[in-house]
Amino acid sequence: MRSISPAAASAVASARRNVAELHQELVRYGLVVWTAGNVSGRVPGHDLFVIKPSGVDYERLTPDSMIVCDLAGEVVEGGLSPSSDTAAHAYVYRNMPEVGGVVHTHSTYASAWAARGEAVPCVLTAMADEFGAEIPVGPFAVIGDDSIGRGIVKTLTGHRSPAVLMRNHGVFTIGEDARTAVKAAVMCEDVARTVHISRQLGDPLPIDPAAVDRLYDRYQNAYGQPGTPAGDSRDHSAEQGA
Repeated sequence: MRSISPAAASAVASARRNVAELHQELVRYGLVVWTAGNVSGRVPGHDLFVIKPSGVDYERLTPDSMIVCDLAGEVVEGGLSPSSDTAAHAYVYRNMPEVGGVVHTHSTYASAWAARGEAVPCVLTAMADEFGAEIPVGPFAVIGDDSIGRGIVKTLTGHRSPAVLMRNHGVFTIGEDARTAVKAAVMCEDVARTVHISRQLGDPLPIDPAAVDRLYDRYQNAYGQPGTPAGDSRDHSAEQGA
């Protein structure tokens, strides 16, 4: 097991705290049950990421229980076994250098779309804002190696959506940091639920692609306060669309 350099120690400690706290957002928004699901975050400036330990209750997660891995998915620091999705997260970080956070959930409505192998169509302005397109379906892959990671990268490369529905499995989201990836997971479940309900009432009305482009550009580049990510509620309280 390689050691963490003194230069990386502070960044690792910060990533441990951040990732541990963000797991509670999955609980808060009802995206996980029992010990399922995970959040990981890249350690800025270092070829490392922090991820949840396998099979540990959410209320027991602390910064010290987080596992530090290198980009090969090998444990660098931590006394517990890492998440069973570690190889998938590592593959994403190796192949998508712009990604700073990865989240996995089995949230109910989004996973129902995944079980059908059906993309969630972009029929809501909130979807156009956050995803800029449909939420796509990735291939079926068995847990345990980097197959899921390969499917994530193949599906999301060149796609606006930060979320993918891995067929017969669940949701994986990416972001520039772990918080952004968590937000994408929250929004994925929200729109999956709304579009599902809409289809019980009839066929949802499509949005013109040009309008989707305008909505996406506004939300990603003009919405919110200067210097904060789109839709980030830490520094402002404006409602989406305001």
